[in-house]
Amino acid sequence: MTADTRVLATAQRLGSHALDWLDAGRRNGFGRLPDNTVVDLADPNDAYKPLGELALAASLILRDGVTGPGDTRTAHGLLDFAWDQVRSGDLLYERQLRHLAMTDPLETYAHFARAGYRHAAMEELLDSLGRLRAVHAVEAEPNRKLAVANARRIVGLADRPDWAALAAATWLGATPEPWAVDWMTAYRITHTVFHLTDWGARPDGLPEPVRAYVRDWLPVWLDVWLEIGQWDLAAELLAVDACVGEPVTGRQGWDALVTAQHADGLLPRDSEPVDADPEQAFRDHQHTAVVGVVAATITLSRALGGTPVAT
Repeated sequence: MTADTRVLATAQRLGSHALDWLDAGRRNGFGRLPDNTVVDLADPNDAYKPLGELALAASLILRDGVTGPGDTRTAHGLLDFAWDQVRSGDLLYERQLRHLAMTDPLETYAHFARAGYRHAAMEELLDSLGRLRAVHAVEAEPNRKLAVANARRIVGLADRPDWAALAAATWLGATPEPWAVDWMTAYRITHTVFHLTDWGARPDGLPEPVRAYVRDWLPVWLDVWLEIGQWDLAAELLAVDACVGEPVTGRQGWDALVTAQHADGLLPRDSEPVDADPEQAFRDHQHTAVVGVVAATITLSRALGGTPVAT
């Protein structure tokens, strides 16, 4: 991949600052599960889901190995924190055991497993569940089926999914009229790419002509969401750009994001004012910081030859 050194420098700066902001939130006591958390989870989106996203970002840093030693140490610390919050995997295991058809325990566990945090009972359970017709018959959106297939691949479970059929069933797989995309569909597009390519490690996982379609229209879609200040979605689209081969969006997106980023590393989700309360600001913008770290990591990795994933 041809590297634009200014893009790489901007991505590195943005990702490192966002990572520091996430770590500062951890040190301030934000993003923790309540002490009375049970496997049913009163509000999975409150802290549980963000912990999985935190593990994703940190695990990609360790997988790709293109950051400096400071960011690597921070990633280890964030993973240790998140693993402790899910009780060293016991919470995920108990939730999966109680709710056989739920996929979030597997998907969350995969981010830890990628970085070497393993739970033998969880993997035995997942292997067993994979043989149940009831689990495979769960009705889910096509991009969600891809998420499950990729999570099982990361963990190392013995599946052989039909990746071409899974890809073809998605909105992106149909290569629809590009002007028909809306906000929610755009997020589905990004995650279709993430799961097919395993977050950029397998760019050949995106079939043709889907790759050509994405490369043709990604700059246009990015322009739309940059224009209205949807920084979270813009960061996801920049991550997609790094997943599909030679980047096609140029410097504009990275320049806009680093301009929007606050001095402390907070990366706002949109152009609306940021809440003055630090904990509420962390809740509101943690996801965007995670996406910024992910986009920066994949961009640097693909340009600098990060650790490849064997097929």
